[in-house]
Amino acid sequence: MLRTDLDHIMHASPDSPPVRWRISDGLVPYEDAVAEMEREVAAIAEGHADELVWLLEHPPLYTAGTSADVKDLVEPDRFPVFATGRGGEYTYHGPGQRVAYVMLDLKRRRQDVRAYVSALEEVIIQTLDAMNVRGERREDRVGVWVRRPDKPLLPDGSMTEDKIAALGIRLRRWVSFHGLSLNVEPDLSHFGGIVPCGISTYGVTSLVDLGLPVMMADVDIRLREAFETVFGPTTNAN
Repeated sequence: MLRTDLDHIMHASPDSPPVRWRISDGLVPYEDAVAEMEREVAAIAEGHADELVWLLEHPPLYTAGTSADVKDLVEPDRFPVFATGRGGEYTYHGPGQRVAYVMLDLKRRRQDVRAYVSALEEVIIQTLDAMNVRGERREDRVGVWVRRPDKPLLPDGSMTEDKIAALGIRLRRWVSFHGLSLNVEPDLSHFGGIVPCGISTYGVTSLVDLGLPVMMADVDIRLREAFETVFGPTTNAN
């Protein structure tokens, strides 16, 4: 059952139209996705389009956020590398990973970047909760993490934790873009070409790696339910 944490609710005003919900089949090239986001964000900011969440998968690639350190790009020739305007460091995108590009007008909600990031984390946590996976925040690490009692303890004696979802956002005129990525069934070895988000102490995992043989469509249903709990109604979009 989905949890409702009122501290993370960011519904728009009652007279706002529902958020468009779009799912793309196949693999969407990164440059095409960024160009489409740019168009959508401009239209939303001008009041010519309703808010949008766009779910997709990318071919294998690495992206470098505004805080990326080149030393964290371990294998620069393994996959294409794209500089991006989102916050954060290096991350991987590829087949089996659900990417959600979230384009919301925060002027209609809450003009608070920290609250917005926390709300996105809450969407992931509730999505995982619906599949009996406990996702957790960490004050010193961006993203959503799962504890791994099945793995050896860390050198300091603490429990091993793996990242299951990453976040990276950007705002333009208080309209958000970029968003989150949730590992459903990606090739986890592909993360070896970078130090994900600049954190080498911890690893990465996925729903399938945790023993949940779920389909992407099932995850999408849970993701939409969680999004609507946190951000409000959605409507199908082309």
